[in-house]
Amino acid sequence: MSKSPNSSKRTRIKICGITRAEDLRAAVELGADALGFVFYPPSPRFLTIERASELVRAVPPFVTAVGLFVNAPAAAVRDTLKNVPLQLLQFHGEEDAAYCGQFDRPYIKAARVRPGFDLVEYAALFPNAQGLLLDAYVESYGGAGQSFDWRLIPPGLPLPLILSGGLDAGNVAAAIHGMRPWAVDISSGVESAKGIKDAAKMAAFITGVRNADA
Repeated sequence: MSKSPNSSKRTRIKICGITRAEDLRAAVELGADALGFVFYPPSPRFLTIERASELVRAVPPFVTAVGLFVNAPAAAVRDTLKNVPLQLLQFHGEEDAAYCGQFDRPYIKAARVRPGFDLVEYAALFPNAQGLLLDAYVESYGGAGQSFDWRLIPPGLPLPLILSGGLDAGNVAAAIHGMRPWAVDISSGVESAKGIKDAAKMAAFITGVRNADA
């Protein structure tokens, strides 16, 4: 799906790393399709279960609440799901398909892209995933706001492509025109500080996506 036309004619948008109610409301009002909530303790956007529960319960209908985990113990994921009404899981570590599929929730799997990494082979390891999220390879987990060479994305990926890593209002149109992803995912590119979203940046990014789809 990576380089074939996006049959939906509308690129979906996920704003990740939501930590504040006002950012949640702004993202929804601006038209985000999905919101990401981080359950990875080293992240500056990490949420406790209590705080995440408050935020996620404020997500309106037809906006997807996504929980991001990195190599978390299965018991920790289950405990989160008991208390936070997440609709989709995102796994960003070395989790395998058996691990990802045990939680009775649809999931997407992240891949950290670098030269020599076989994305087609990797995607085939997760046949039940809802999509493959491509991010830049850095030593820590998460792309740290860095982009990667989109030419490393092969044609014919067997899963819907979610493009992440270094996106912003200035380059998202080129990304959509070049890759035709199912969705784009952004966090630091719409922030004024780590974990603090900027409504004007979110508006500019979403406008950039919509203009690229037109």
